[in-house]
Amino acid sequence: MTEREAEIIGLIRKEVKPALGCTEPIAVALATAKATEILEEKCGITDMAWRNTADFRIRAEVSGNILKNGMGVGIPGTGMVGLHIAAALGAVCGKSSYGLEVLHDLDEDSIEHAKRLAEAGAVKVTIADTEHKLYVKAVVEACGSHIASAVIQDDHDNIVETCFDTDVLSSKCSGEREEGEEQKNTLDYNLSVREIYDFANSVDYNDISFILESRTLNLALAKEGLSGNYGLNVGHAISSEGNKEVFGDDFLSYAMSLTAAASDARMAGCTLPAMSNSGSGNQGITVTMPVIAYSLRYGTGDEQLARALVLSHLVAIHIKGYLGKLSALCGCVIASTGAACGLVYLRGGSFEQVCWAIKNMIGNITGMVCDGAKVGCAMKVASGVSSALQSAVLAREGTCVSEHDGIIEKCIEKTIRNLGRIGSVGMQNTDSMILDIMVCK
Repeated sequence: MTEREAEIIGLIRKEVKPALGCTEPIAVALATAKATEILEEKCGITDMAWRNTADFRIRAEVSGNILKNGMGVGIPGTGMVGLHIAAALGAVCGKSSYGLEVLHDLDEDSIEHAKRLAEAGAVKVTIADTEHKLYVKAVVEACGSHIASAVIQDDHDNIVETCFDTDVLSSKCSGEREEGEEQKNTLDYNLSVREIYDFANSVDYNDISFILESRTLNLALAKEGLSGNYGLNVGHAISSEGNKEVFGDDFLSYAMSLTAAASDARMAGCTLPAMSNSGSGNQGITVTMPVIAYSLRYGTGDEQLARALVLSHLVAIHIKGYLGKLSALCGCVIASTGAACGLVYLRGGSFEQVCWAIKNMIGNITGMVCDGAKVGCAMKVASGVSSALQSAVLAREGTCVSEHDGIIEKCIEKTIRNLGRIGSVGMQNTDSMILDIMVCK
């Protein structure tokens, strides 16, 4: 493995990881879990009884985008939505060492305990005064007015500060991970679509075979969504016998139903983890499931699938670098663009055709807005899959949106940067308006 290959694989491992539940409320649970652990350590607490005391309080200060994406999404195993129950669960049963699977040890007793805390008014959620799109500060008070806090910033699992009473226990730059590790954001890797395509083709399969865990986790979610009763049941409706006259039994319907079903389950609070991409489980589902569906339907081998998944994941990560973790642009636009590239690859497409698929996607569904995480996201996911397959097919036919149209440029990298400018700068007022509408309902 070359040094550059190791660097790119490191980026994949950083941005592609299991996540249990929607990552915005999970970030709140993670911060609360860390603050609670600090109180336990500093106050010498060894049992759960202290969380039932009258002075036990939780306060979560969050950015507007965290609030937007946490208001309507199901919290795993609870049948409830919102950040209050997520914060309470983080304090009751969360383990910060699990990262985005912080609620892995969830059980009925902890759910009931968390519900009691929320119902008793022991949990407060407020909007933080911050310029960061992704920001959570969890403050836990107990043990005779002792206070512990943890701050997450810029990445869903990036704890940048911890405090106990007036003492700062740890503090680091938002991009820093471990002691001695070079601080980097996605753009610092200087990726290009050309390099991503070449890497996916040439890297040793043994070095990327771990990416097949995306299939294991997200396919399990899809099967659960199809067999259960989750959210709007979008995936089930597309695949049901009664709707065959509408949707048929072709590959497009198959890919749409599998992908939407996984989103149905996850958004409605299923307790199975998703393999996320760029901090989002829904994006991880959307970037992988159409590619996995093609592999299942047409029998591609593990190595070919792994290379296609690496391509789709990395394209989404690359584009997301220009947008930031959270924006007014729906993440399914970026994720389904990655999926379109993976589909082109599995169908024997060239680098040029991968670029055409990206341009077709950007010329098609760029305007899809994010109005918060919720069960309705499964409908947007299904739309993204439809667009991904359409874009991939047209690219393989030699058809591409012209550089004379809209925001498309002759250069693929300029086209991607244009999308990033629209989502990160141009849609800031849209983001604020969406949040205002949501909180005033």
